[in-house]
Amino acid sequence: MKTLIFGIILAFVTITVLNAQTKSIYSYTVTDIDGNDFPMEQLKGKKIMIVNVASKCGLTPQYKKLEEVYSKYKDDGFVIVGFPANNFMKQEPGSDEEIKEFCTENYGVTFPMMSKISVKNESMAPIYQWLTSESLNGYKNSSVKWNFQKYLINEKGELVDVIGPSTKPDSNKIITWIESDS
Repeated sequence: MKTLIFGIILAFVTITVLNAQTKSIYSYTVTDIDGNDFPMEQLKGKKIMIVNVASKCGLTPQYKKLEEVYSKYKDDGFVIVGFPANNFMKQEPGSDEEIKEFCTENYGVTFPMMSKISVKNESMAPIYQWLTSESLNGYKNSSVKWNFQKYLINEKGELVDVIGPSTKPDSNKIITWIESDS
């Protein structure tokens, strides 16, 4: 009987510890657009906006505002992380090299860009599984509706808001969040 109780307690503690580890984005390592590992842990203490991006979308001009917001707030503990994705009407068909060239030449992008991933369906990248699943992020379930959906993550690595694709990166809501002390 003591062994059974001990086993149940050990299982509960193990599950609790595992759940605590999955509630932070810092446990993920992604690949940047140049093919290098990009541990999300290096962003500890910063506010993060994660955006799925595409080069051939009606919302592609948001790159300009994303870069402006990043340039203005990057020295204040804020970072944007772009994830190219080809999930919506094949609007990001290029290779990582082509995407990087497009973003640099057309929008002067300097914020961290990652390697192209899937943000939907069974091929969804693990970091997007975390972003869209309440059981992993501890905040809420969501689905990626289109290119340029924004996920706001606080300085503790916790998801705190999901912003629709049509909301501009320099919207009042986003700027207020960036400038807040929370």
